[in-house]
Amino acid sequence: MIYWALKILLGPIVKMIWIKEIDGLENIPKKWPYIIAANHSSYFDFISLVAIWPYRIYFLAGEVFFRKWWWYPLVQLTSQIKVDRYSKEKVGVEQKVFSILGKRKILGIFPEGTRSPDGKIGKTYTGIAKFALNSEALVVPIGIKGTYEVMSRHDKWPRFKKIIQIKVGNPLDFKKYYGKHDDKIILRQITDEIMKEVNILQT
Repeated sequence: MIYWALKILLGPIVKMIWIKEIDGLENIPKKWPYIIAANHSSYFDFISLVAIWPYRIYFLAGEVFFRKWWWYPLVQLTSQIKVDRYSKEKVGVEQKVFSILGKRKILGIFPEGTRSPDGKIGKTYTGIAKFALNSEALVVPIGIKGTYEVMSRHDKWPRFKKIIQIKVGNPLDFKKYYGKHDDKIILRQITDEIMKEVNILQT
C-alpha cells in the first residue's frame, strides 16, 4: 500500500523534474517472475525505477537503510529485503528472495551492492546470477544515466536542471546454465554478461 502511495505521489514529480527519456518499456516481460538489474550511482536509481515501472518491485537494500531512522520506516513499509553486506551468512536473504520469486513477483537488484563513488560501474556481486538460476527467472538489464549528477553519494540534496535517462534492455535468459547455481565461475560469467548489457544501456 505504501509502495503504491509513494509511486502515485512522488512518481509524477520525479518524472516531471528529472526523467526526460525512457526507452525500451516494450521490453518489460509479460511473464513473471523476473529480476531487474541496474547500475547504481544514486538513491535516485531506486526512486526512478519506482516512478517508471508499471508493476510492484521488491528491492534488495543494504543494512545501512535499516539503521537510519529516516530510512527505516520507508524500507520496512515498502517490504525491501535487508542485505547485510558485511555478513557471509546470506541464507535469510536467499529465502526471502526465493519466496518473492516463487510467488511470481518482481525482484530489483543493484549488483554493485552500493552506490558508485564516481558514477561508473564498479565491483559487482554474483548473487543476482544465483537467484536467476535457482528461480529460472529472466533478468531485465536496465541502464540509468544522470542520477549521479542529480544526487551522488557525496551530495546531501538533489540538484535540479539535471536529466535522467533510463533504457530497458531485452530480457536475458540463462536456461543453458540451469543446475549450475553452485559453480562460482558460471555465476561470475553470468553476472559479467548482465553488467555488460547494463553498461551498454547506460552509456
